[in-house]
Amino acid sequence: MTRIIAIAAAALVLIGGAVWWQTSQTANSTSFERLGMAEAQSAEAGAEVDTSLVTEMTLGDAEAPVTVIEYASFTCPHCKSFHKDVFPQLKADYIDTGKVHFIYREVYFDRFGLWAGMVARCGGEEKYFGIAEMIYDQQAEWTKGESPADIAENLSKIGRTAGLSGDEIDACLRDEAMALAMIQVFEDTSKADEVNSTPTFIIDGEKYSNMNYADFAETLDGKLPE
Repeated sequence: MTRIIAIAAAALVLIGGAVWWQTSQTANSTSFERLGMAEAQSAEAGAEVDTSLVTEMTLGDAEAPVTVIEYASFTCPHCKSFHKDVFPQLKADYIDTGKVHFIYREVYFDRFGLWAGMVARCGGEEKYFGIAEMIYDQQAEWTKGESPADIAENLSKIGRTAGLSGDEIDACLRDEAMALAMIQVFEDTSKADEVNSTPTFIIDGEKYSNMNYADFAETLDGKLPE
């Protein structure tokens, strides 16, 4: 069973140092406000967002014969299961062997999924997939905070375990330009690929839902050159 995307547009709000998520009913009406600060500023809805800030996270040979794009949410239990039960063998058999170029794209069902993505990206491309694996492995633990502040602290602990400093993580979670860019990229790519559930896979342009390893391998083998 998969979860349907519930976010059409969103705004990230920093209030007294806390990060909060708000949804909008109008697509592409993303806005940002910093409240409770002397220099409070706001961006008008529809203002341009610098999506070049968002790096595409990939594994494998960019010239591999097959490209797999995964759309997944760090708060999605089925995505966690895929990354625990299927992805390691997929990586060993297809990505590390040069058969598949793998692209991972984040989906944000909620503010916590966004925060997880921001923490994962805080270590840059070199640490991204390692931190992402930790976030999935500990999904049941870090998502159970009693308050948003608890969730943020749980994610911060994961980042610190991965070698990031508290200051680095705090700066990443406060990076409004990056947050808005991530949201915009999510909206643009998921709309273009007609993604409405996670995990969703785009394999050489064709859309597939969640699969076990055997079905995934059969699909890939059917697309690989003989």
